[in-house]
Amino acid sequence: MADSATTTEFDVLVLGGGSAGYAAALRATKLGLSVGLIEGNKLGGTCLHTGCIPTKAYLHAAELAENAREGAQYGVNTTLESVDMGKVRSYKDGVVAGKYKGLQGLLKMRKVTVIEGWGKLVGPDSIEVDGTVYKGKNIILASGSTSKTFGVEIGGRIMTSTEALQIDFTPKSAIILGGGVIGCEFASAWNSFGTDVQIIEGLPSLVPNEDPSVIKVVERAFKKRGIKASTGKFFKSVEQNDNGVVVTMEDGSTYEAEVCLVAVGRGPVTEGLGYEDQGITMDRGFVITNERLHTGVGNIYAVGDIVPGLQLAHRGYQQGIFVAEEIAGLKPMVVEDVNIPKVTFCDPEIASVGYTQPKAEEKFGKENVEVQEYNLAGNGKSSILGTSGIVKLVRQKEGPIVGVHMVGGRMSEQIGEAQLIVNWEAYPEDVASLIHAHPTQNESIGEAAMALAGKPLHG
Repeated sequence: MADSATTTEFDVLVLGGGSAGYAAALRATKLGLSVGLIEGNKLGGTCLHTGCIPTKAYLHAAELAENAREGAQYGVNTTLESVDMGKVRSYKDGVVAGKYKGLQGLLKMRKVTVIEGWGKLVGPDSIEVDGTVYKGKNIILASGSTSKTFGVEIGGRIMTSTEALQIDFTPKSAIILGGGVIGCEFASAWNSFGTDVQIIEGLPSLVPNEDPSVIKVVERAFKKRGIKASTGKFFKSVEQNDNGVVVTMEDGSTYEAEVCLVAVGRGPVTEGLGYEDQGITMDRGFVITNERLHTGVGNIYAVGDIVPGLQLAHRGYQQGIFVAEEIAGLKPMVVEDVNIPKVTFCDPEIASVGYTQPKAEEKFGKENVEVQEYNLAGNGKSSILGTSGIVKLVRQKEGPIVGVHMVGGRMSEQIGEAQLIVNWEAYPEDVASLIHAHPTQNESIGEAAMALAGKPLHG
């Protein structure tokens, strides 16, 4: 780690060492700029320590549990003896520790000055850390997000995703408040580990930001797996006792379980950091910027989860790189939130990019939108894997594909081509003429494009 005491002035000063902040720092040093990176906790932020990486490690362990249960149907006589959550946690911690060490080494190699401590914006070009004022010709705010709780007191049997990743036992039963990405991922993992799961979601469906066709597949799959879901209902209170938790709904009904996971989204970490004092426009804790992520104050930019929109690590990376290049005068291309790929790693996996059918019809007019669904039942590799689902393409009539929506086991791996299709404004005819290797799940994208181009093969 670099010695921050010798330098207090930088070309770029970054507040926050999570995905967005450290990406900005790494790109800026590559562009020849001096960088100070301020972090009060651990470099890597939520994604590395309490979000993406540890959650997906748990989900991989959950996949292995399911594979053990299902082996006999493929002629491999395996059984699931038990799940040792202590060892699962150790495995997860090992993955995180390795990535953390690698990140520290990378920042040191790139000559990023890491400043340990909690920073506060005290001027248009100044951040104070433990009594020392550091100056930056350009400031990048990247203070990240934290779990929302809706006033529920966290502790004991009531937890957010952060605490849930630290438990060393498998809950017999769990209530999950929230049926979005985090809620569905934990529901999927706990169900695979043997937990009786009940999801409570206030909106009319699970994963409500996804395309209706995808939602239908997920809800049907969860029901088949025994994951219970109550949608369109709001909880009133959560209480715990020696035996478990009791969730009381607004209609007076109650649910009981051993633990309760509060997964109602994430909110920005900006309170008390001096942003408003410097004249930065805020809205419900979020930092408001223009499309080029400038706050309108001095040379101050904001990136990642504190900027309204998708709260995704890869959006943070992209925005951090974007701002570093903007500062260097490279005039990078703006990527709209709608064209950022999204993945939910439950079983079945959800992968999507671009407009859903309802959003496309809202933007272009119902008469100007065409859709095509390809069922994975026709895909050889999906049949081999024993998964079901769909690929759905949304296009402007006689125009490019503006949305790709997929659901099924392992379908997250197809998001790469999907985002190229949408961001490069490919027509179905363009994709249909490309060769998709057989037998792969990737073929399903080609099959959907062929059908949308009017020349279906196996559909």
